Amino acid sequence: MRPIKTGHSPRSPPEKSDDHGHPRITIYSHSPILYCWPAWVVGYILALVTYLDGRQYQIGPDREWYHPSSNLGVIFFATLFLVILITNVSVRGLASVIVILATVLVTVLLAFFGWWDTIPGWFVGLKIHVNLGAYFWCSTPMLLVWAFTVFVVDRMSYWLIMPGQVSHVHILGASSRSYDTDNMVLEKYRDDLFRHWVLGLGSGDLHIQPFGANREEILVPNVLLIGTKMHRIRHMIATEPEKFGHSIVES
Repeated sequence: MRPIKTGHSPRSPPEKSDDHGHPRITIYSHSPILYCWPAWVVGYILALVTYLDGRQYQIGPDREWYHPSSNLGVIFFATLFLVILITNVSVRGLASVIVILATVLVTVLLAFFGWWDTIPGWFVGLKIHVNLGAYFWCSTPMLLVWAFTVFVVDRMSYWLIMPGQVSHVHILGASSRSYDTDNMVLEKYRDDLFRHWVLGLGSGDLHIQPFGANREEILVPNVLLIGTKMHRIRHMIATEPEKFGHSIVES
């Protein structure tokens, strides 16, 4: 993690522009629920497998779809457990690499020796059978909440980067604040491989430190595609605002 200090670049890549022709970059800070997508994805996959390869069993007055193998239920609850664990416990740096490599090694060894069907029998009662309806109706509310949060709630406020200015904008009328980019320092945090790479698909945290007497530090967590956006932001904040007739204000 190396601080990126602003400077003046004679050329910068083309960016999106507002109504006045000012180039800009918009970034959104997402809530941790962004990383919970494997829960509903795995649920729908297991529901499909249960429908295609399952059987109907008489449960009371109704016949319900179940898969004969209990491995599907174990996989579903293991996925839920891992998602909760990864989204709440941060493993950074070399430790995250070691954990991932160890997990992959154990998985490959168990598959190579054919122990995946044997190990569950060592644990008393580890027979989890979930019907088709449970997979579907557990996954659907999770999908709806995930989509509403990521595409609606998280977009109610955003960061707007323009030449010479970084602004935090709130859509619902809350006060917005802008920062001068002179001597501003940006840092990218993306060393939690589980959260940022495995679940976040290239997300990361953005640390902003504006220049000033109070030395305020701003953390913008869970920004998607942080690597590509950092390259664009670096060019944007290095551009002189006078070139676009752009003034810096604070509210």
